[in-house]
Amino acid sequence: MNSIFPFEWIVAMRFLREGRMQSIFIILGVAIGVGVIVFMSALLSGMQGNLFKRVLSSQPHITLERPKQQATPVLKLNGQETIAATIQKPSQRMNTIDQWQKVRDQMRARSDVIAVSPSASGPALVVRGSATQAISLIGIEPDAYIKIVPLPEKMIAGSFRMTNTDMIIGMQLAEDMGVQLGDKLRVTSAAGASLNLNIAGIFDLGSRGANQRTVFVLLSTAQNLLGMTGGVSGIDLTVQDPYLAEAIAQLIANATGLTAMSWIANNNQFFLGMRAQTYSSLLIRIFVALSVAAGIASVLVVSVVQRQKEIGILRAMGGTRRQVLRIFLIQGAVVGLLGSLVGSTLATGLLAAWRVIAKNPDGTPMFPISMDFTLFFWSAVIATLTGLLAAVTPALRASRLDPVVAIRG
Repeated sequence: MNSIFPFEWIVAMRFLREGRMQSIFIILGVAIGVGVIVFMSALLSGMQGNLFKRVLSSQPHITLERPKQQATPVLKLNGQETIAATIQKPSQRMNTIDQWQKVRDQMRARSDVIAVSPSASGPALVVRGSATQAISLIGIEPDAYIKIVPLPEKMIAGSFRMTNTDMIIGMQLAEDMGVQLGDKLRVTSAAGASLNLNIAGIFDLGSRGANQRTVFVLLSTAQNLLGMTGGVSGIDLTVQDPYLAEAIAQLIANATGLTAMSWIANNNQFFLGMRAQTYSSLLIRIFVALSVAAGIASVLVVSVVQRQKEIGILRAMGGTRRQVLRIFLIQGAVVGLLGSLVGSTLATGLLAAWRVIAKNPDGTPMFPISMDFTLFFWSAVIATLTGLLAAVTPALRASRLDPVVAIRG
């Protein structure tokens, strides 16, 4: 009876069955390699996503500000000569962005920007009785700003309610000042303006420093307190691709003449750490893949040596070199594919175990890990190709065997 499978497939499967123990061990080796790669990839993706979310969910991707005034030389006359005697730095007064509405509209028109929010910020003091603390007062347009920083998700008490008489403060500031929801704090700015504001909400930005010094009020309230009537000190942006924030910031700075600071520049060490972590993980995965390829190649080389007589007989019966070549290439690809399937199953089990074991003290997951099935698909494709490439050298050796020499052994 004729088989539906080509001759090369039948022989390749028979060779794998006859060397059953060898086949099992190499498939297990491939499975462990694939399992490690898939597990590490999912773990790293979840961890980086969690860190990325924590860092970016409390700050804009890009902040536009008016350029600081530059130092200028003070000239003095010495006879007929003019000498630059000293460099005098100007006082850095509270600068607002000229024609900020026009800049805001320009940013909204950019295809790489998805959210724009003007803000008025500056130093101030909060006073309650004899207690005084320096703060960073930030005036915002609530509907626009929550697209930059999701403040409603960070509220731990009260609600994200903003009126002209309300303020939202950090949990550390509330603790230091001994206040709670509904209490009032007096806010005094460097401009001399003062206002009593009601605490409408308390937030947690995930940073002690930010929770201690940051206070949010309505944009109009901050403008009055900071002496910026009708003006803003900054425009916050969220871009499509956060990793391109620095490049986009440079383009915007060149187009507008404003200072554009990206989150990458503000968190340079964090960004470099993330990049180093990605590269180190990539190197580990490459070396694991190379070890898997070396294992497949070594087993198939041994198989060629063990089956010299069978290969000689196949050649003597009319088998071509290409058919012999394909037999061993098929073996390599099948071993890679089966190993990837077992390895993906192993990685799924490890990820499920990690979800159970790795938890915070309150029982919540340490960080979310998603099982991306495209990762399983690509791991199967790459493992199969790795097995195929690893089989090239043994397959070439087998195809070049002289039938007479092979049969004689």
